[in-house]
Amino acid sequence: MNTPKRVRVQALSERGTVSQLELFFDLVFVFALTRVTDLLADNTSAANVFRSVLVLAVLWWSWVGYSWLGNVARADEGIVKVAVFAAMGASFIIALALPEAFDDLPGGLSGPVVFAIGYFVVRAVHVSVFWIIATDEPRFRATVLRWLPSLAISTTLLLIASQTTGTVQTLLWVGALVADYLGTVLAGNGWILRSVTHFAERHGLIIIVALGESIVSIGIGVVSLPISWPIIIASLLGLAVSALMWWAYFDVTALAVEHELDKANGALQIKIARNSYTFAHLPMIVGVIGLSLGLKKVLSYVGDDTDHDLTDPLYGIPIFTLFGGVALYIAALIFFKWYAVRTIAVSRVVTIVVLLALIPVAAALPALASLGLLTAVLAAMIAFETTRFAQLRDEIRHHEAH
Repeated sequence: MNTPKRVRVQALSERGTVSQLELFFDLVFVFALTRVTDLLADNTSAANVFRSVLVLAVLWWSWVGYSWLGNVARADEGIVKVAVFAAMGASFIIALALPEAFDDLPGGLSGPVVFAIGYFVVRAVHVSVFWIIATDEPRFRATVLRWLPSLAISTTLLLIASQTTGTVQTLLWVGALVADYLGTVLAGNGWILRSVTHFAERHGLIIIVALGESIVSIGIGVVSLPISWPIIIASLLGLAVSALMWWAYFDVTALAVEHELDKANGALQIKIARNSYTFAHLPMIVGVIGLSLGLKKVLSYVGDDTDHDLTDPLYGIPIFTLFGGVALYIAALIFFKWYAVRTIAVSRVVTIVVLLALIPVAAALPALASLGLLTAVLAAMIAFETTRFAQLRDEIRHHEAH
C-alpha cells in the first residue's frame, strides 16, 4: 500500500486480528442497541417495531462499513485511527438522537435532521478513507466509485425524510436502505479482504455485543424491583436462552463458515464475506433485539406484582418478538452457513417451524412458562446437534489440528 506518508495508512496483515480501538468503537453500538430496545419497549405497536427495525438497519450500515475498513487497513494507525474516532463521535450522536429519528421532541434541535446528518458523517468519513486507501488499487477504486451513488442516494433520502412525517417518511427510510443494499451488490466484487481471521472475529464480536444487550435487558427489566424467586428463575432462563443462541453461532457454525471463507479466493471470497457476513448478520442482530424486548417484558411481568401476577400471559408484539426473534436469528444462521458451506441443518429448520407454531400456545401460558418453553426448544435443538453430529463437530472445531 503506497499511500503518501502524510496519511500513514498501514495495511492489515493476512492474519491480523481485531484491534483494541475497534473494540472501543463498538462501545457506542452497545449504547445504541440499548436505545433501540428502549424505543421498542416504550411503544410495542407494529408501526413502532417496523420503524425500530429501520433504525437498527441504519445503525448496522454505520457499523459494518468500518468492519471492512479495519480489514483493509489497521484501524489503530494514522489517518484510519482519526477516521474511527470521528465516526465514533458521529455514531454516538446518532444513538443520542435515536428516539427522535422519526418524531421530533419539543425544544432543542430537530432530532430527525441530527440523526440524518450523523449518518451522513459516518458514511462520508468511511468512503473518504476508502478512497485514500484505493489510490494505488485501480480495481478497488473502481469498486468504490461504483458504490458512491448508493451512498449519496441513501443519505439524501434520509435527509429528505427528516423533513417529512408518517408513511412518506417511513417509505423514504425504506428507500434509503434499499439503496444501500442494491448499491453494495451492484458495486461488484472488487473489494479487498486482507484477513479472514479479522473479518470473522469482527462479526462474531458484534453478535456478542447484541447478545450482551439481551442480558442487559434482563437486568433492566427488574432493576428497581426487590429480588424474588420468580425474578431469579426468569433471569436464569433468559440467560440460558442467550447462552444457547451463543452456542448456535459460535460452537460450530461460525467456525465452518470461517474455514470456507479462508479457502475461497477472489470473487467467491468477497461474495461470502458480503452475503454471509454483511447481509446475514443484520437479521441476526434484529432477532436478538426482538428477544431483548421479550425478555424485558417477561421480567417486568414476573417481578412487578402491582400490574401483573405470575399467571398473566405475555401477549401482543412482545410474545411475537420473543419467539419470532429467536426464529429469525436461527433463519439468518441457516443462510449464513448455507451460502458459504452449501449445507442446511434440518434440525434448525424444524426448530423455526416449532417456534412459530408455539406462539399461539405461548400467548396462552403465563409469561414465565412461555420463557421456559422457549428455553426448552432451544436446548433440545442444541442437544440434538451436539450428539447427532459429534464427529463432524469435532472435526470442525479442531480444524487446525488436522
